[in-house]
Amino acid sequence: MANLSAYGAKMYAQLQLDIAETYGVELASKQFSVDPTIAQELNDAITAKSDFLQRINVIPVTEIKGQKVFIGVSGPVTGRTNTKTTDREAKDASALDDSTYELSSTESDVGLPYAKIDAWAKFPDFHQRYSAAVQKQIALDRIMVGFHGTHAAVQTDIDAFPMLQDVNKGWLQQAREQIPAQVLKEGKTAGKVVLGVDGDYVNLDALVHDTKQMVDERLRDGGDLIAIIGTDLLAADKAKLYAKQGDVPTEKERIEEAQVIATYGGLPSFSVPFFPVNAVVVTSWDNLSIYFQDSSWRKQTVENSKRSRVEDYNSRNEGYVIEQLEKFAMTENVELVK
Repeated sequence: MANLSAYGAKMYAQLQLDIAETYGVELASKQFSVDPTIAQELNDAITAKSDFLQRINVIPVTEIKGQKVFIGVSGPVTGRTNTKTTDREAKDASALDDSTYELSSTESDVGLPYAKIDAWAKFPDFHQRYSAAVQKQIALDRIMVGFHGTHAAVQTDIDAFPMLQDVNKGWLQQAREQIPAQVLKEGKTAGKVVLGVDGDYVNLDALVHDTKQMVDERLRDGGDLIAIIGTDLLAADKAKLYAKQGDVPTEKERIEEAQVIATYGGLPSFSVPFFPVNAVVVTSWDNLSIYFQDSSWRKQTVENSKRSRVEDYNSRNEGYVIEQLEKFAMTENVELVK
């Protein structure tokens, strides 16, 4: 059985002290509740590890179930009243969809082998390096669940669901269940939307444009909509540009800098980690949220000599929210044909 080196043991002991000091507890080896203020700082640090998470909402809530935080305006509120005959009446401009959320218990447990601690022990900022590595992985996991999560299993199975499909219901699954009319799954051919000559859409511009048309018309032209596009679709379109213009040095450079394909269907377009390779979503950044219960974060760091590793346990209640369902549309199951 492997053991920590003398210096590795010293650094682990320092790690325990640093964690205890950071979270204001006596012992990091005993499970403790993270203070809501520190939990916010921790989530801010996790969010900072991802450009995508910085664009959307990652916010604390007090209840495990409740009303959505951002209730969007669903239509015009401006008009005029003839007060000689009619009372002025405030318009109900709140979103039309279900405005509730529900969070699920979520665990992010990390095993750090003794060998890695020994290798990292030479760095004086070992604690910061370790914390940053864990925070980055939690950030990536949150994105993966957001785009691939289909259900919240009592017991998750990473082998059966390698994309964390069983951790929580992500944004795409919620759209499939709650707004099926705004999710295009098939065109003329059952089970798929064909992109290409003689297909449902001749090009990606047309596909994104029609996806946008599924957004409520009152929210369609607010100027904040964006398109998130799968990497296979972007790669295929970029290949067409190379085939047409790749021999022209100036054009090739523009293609590689992504200047030519910055918009599709008139919308700013983005590639996002773990987004399905054959799908398109049209919404606004602030319409996507991750909620976490600010009082729910639990943490414990212990040494497990039976497994020759240090184990860092993290748990909290969190969930995924589409703030306005009317402002979300998706086309999936896109198949490319030449």
